[in-house]
Amino acid sequence: MAKNAAQSPLERTSLASLDHKLAMAKRCSHEGVIAGAKAAVVATVATAIPTLASVRMLPWARANLNHTAQALIISTVAGAAYFIVADKTVLATARKNSFQQASNMEA
Repeated sequence: MAKNAAQSPLERTSLASLDHKLAMAKRCSHEGVIAGAKAAVVATVATAIPTLASVRMLPWARANLNHTAQALIISTVAGAAYFIVADKTVLATARKNSFQQASNMEA
């Protein structure tokens, strides 16, 4: 009896639908990771240049920002950029996919 229920067309359709949703979720998260990594690289360069320049040129920064502080400033900005951009990308991709699925169901 259980074997027949597992082979029903309704069950196969829902499994295919779940597989499709899983593939879409993996693609959304992968796009988020790629976009976040790109943003983190840009943020690292954009933060490292002024931080390192200020430590060389400004007496206050030279006295108060040791290597650990400089690394903390740069890595905090890179981490924040990664998570913000990755989150926005995943949400935008999921929203786009949900609207596509809604229009496919209506048609």
